[in-house]
Amino acid sequence: MTITRRKILGGLAASAAGAFSIFRLGAGRAHAGQETKTMDPTKISWKNHPNEHFYDAEGKFDVAKAKEAYYEMMRHYHCPIPDRLRGEDFWALDFGLGKFTEVGMAGIFWINNKEHGFFGHEIYLLPGQMIPEHQHLATEAAKAKMEGWHVRNGWVYIYGEGVPTPGVAERIPPTHKECAVARTEQILKVGETAILGKPGERHWMRAGPDGAIVSEYATYHDGAGLRFSHPKVAF
Repeated sequence: MTITRRKILGGLAASAAGAFSIFRLGAGRAHAGQETKTMDPTKISWKNHPNEHFYDAEGKFDVAKAKEAYYEMMRHYHCPIPDRLRGEDFWALDFGLGKFTEVGMAGIFWINNKEHGFFGHEIYLLPGQMIPEHQHLATEAAKAKMEGWHVRNGWVYIYGEGVPTPGVAERIPPTHKECAVARTEQILKVGETAILGKPGERHWMRAGPDGAIVSEYATYHDGAGLRFSHPKVAF
């Protein structure tokens, strides 16, 4: 079977809130608005590549080079790389924006079970890389998706709807400054967990300066309900 990017995000690759935050934190504390080390993706302990490294002479996204960058990060974190992560189930996307080092991700759907309504996903982000703002609406096959995240390595900024965190505008990547609705910010570090305040809310995630590996626990993922805020996102 041919695995396309649309099938991947469509879920076919594998069979609340406080006054200032839409998130609930589980194993840890909230870091909203907390000062952290300056994000500088050029200062990491493995090789950093410029954006053009991930595109050929015609501007086509090079998936193999992208995957190798994630494998390099996994090796840095001493993460096992089983055969399944070497195959088609492991995917990498630039969301059609041509700015992979700013907007992109890799992932694998370990489980996406429609019958019992549960989903297991691993998210991989290079330093400073973001997942575009999006939401998961109800469909004929599934309710609006509910999500939770568990940081395994590195750390992430997570964003949801609500009262904007002071200073958040300066941390929104250029591609999303005009379209990002979710501006309530938290920092999630290794071993900490968080969930959306309610299903279907707009949200996005950005890795800190060391990249990040994040486990997602969620209800069934139906790609028909996926909506991106950026009008030019493609997959």
